[in-house]
Amino acid sequence: MSSEGRTRERAAWQTIDSGQLLLIATAGLFVIVAITQVAAVGLRQPNVAIIFGVLIALGELFRMVMPGNREVAPIAGAGAMGYALLVGVGPEGAPPDAPLGVVAAEHSALQVVAVTAVGMLIGSLPHIAVGRSPRLDAMARRLFTASVVALCFRPMLSLDLVWQLLLAVMGIVVIASCFTDVLIAAVIRAEAVRARFGIALRDEIEAKMALCAATSATAMLIAVATTAMGEAALLIFTVPILVTQFAFRRYAGIRATYLQTVRALSRVTEVGGYVETGHSRRVSRLAVAMGRELGMSEEELLELEYAALMHDIGQLSLGDPIPGGATVLASPAEQRRIAELGAEVIKQTGVLDRVAHIVQLSSHPYRTGREPDAGDSADTRPVPPPLAGRIIKVANAYDDLVGESRDRDRGAAVLERLRLDSAAEYDPTVVEALSRVVDRRLRQ
Repeated sequence: MSSEGRTRERAAWQTIDSGQLLLIATAGLFVIVAITQVAAVGLRQPNVAIIFGVLIALGELFRMVMPGNREVAPIAGAGAMGYALLVGVGPEGAPPDAPLGVVAAEHSALQVVAVTAVGMLIGSLPHIAVGRSPRLDAMARRLFTASVVALCFRPMLSLDLVWQLLLAVMGIVVIASCFTDVLIAAVIRAEAVRARFGIALRDEIEAKMALCAATSATAMLIAVATTAMGEAALLIFTVPILVTQFAFRRYAGIRATYLQTVRALSRVTEVGGYVETGHSRRVSRLAVAMGRELGMSEEELLELEYAALMHDIGQLSLGDPIPGGATVLASPAEQRRIAELGAEVIKQTGVLDRVAHIVQLSSHPYRTGREPDAGDSADTRPVPPPLAGRIIKVANAYDDLVGESRDRDRGAAVLERLRLDSAAEYDPTVVEALSRVVDRRLRQ
């Protein structure tokens, strides 16, 4: 292999964090053990295994990406967990005094892992064929979740539990699997985006618990209904999760459209020559990294990204553009005027009022802030701008003075200037967050 090829290979592996690598390795070990065991003892109830494998493959084929770049496959997840929870296929073979269909299920927990892995692989082949490589960590997490359900629930069938107790065990197992999935996702996300674990965990709970609840409920419905009705129940009870997936896909599409629109709008100032090319994008990336450093939630980071992209939109109203678009060199009154005009433009969207508020206050000094509104407390002292506004003010000033340069000395000089001005103009905590972000980027 050439040195260039080895470099590309190393670069690809370096994009996988240690947590992701550990998860992928664990899931891979599960698959090897499961396939070896199934090959040794044979596939039990192959017709049932094939039906669930096809359902899992279809779920992987129709997987989607949720806000926050989260890859999910709810139909595949419901199919895999349903197979893990399956008690039987119709009441045939069960004695009259036994819980419905208890004796009909013959597959082991390792067979669940093997069928799930094969189904996921088959469902991913069309994506691979068109150049959309699957996210190995997301697939490993889905496989791991199904494995947890199977390993916890399948042994329970040997205890000859009454049907009501078996349902309770199902519920406990799927709830535990949801929290396991969220916990693993939070660990990986915290490492990948350098966020605090507590913040990452809260974001994952808010983003995934609704979908996880729908997937788990559908899995239980599939397991119970297939036990009572046979394979036909799969077609009937897969419909709810399919409708849920379309709803989530539409929501994700709206969020993506908003962001694309905002990014396009932010380029108007660049195309018109009011700011340097790439300024809004650089400020946005700096601001989001600083927001993560300061513990902002994912929803707050999204608003921060919108506001950072459009913070200079008010410059379109200027008769004489500021040289280089560097608003940090403009007078305080001119900075406020640009911010207020930009906020008015954003308010016209009718859906980004909070973003408009952030942009409006992003030009205000940290110490003097703004005058209290009528709804504020009786304390008449100036109110500091919101954290998002203080972040944008610092990020904008840094990029105005540094631009695309990666010169360490120049960056250090600008940071020192911002620290000196932090007595009134900039939030010292935000400036130190910027220093840590810049230092990491220069070391990469």
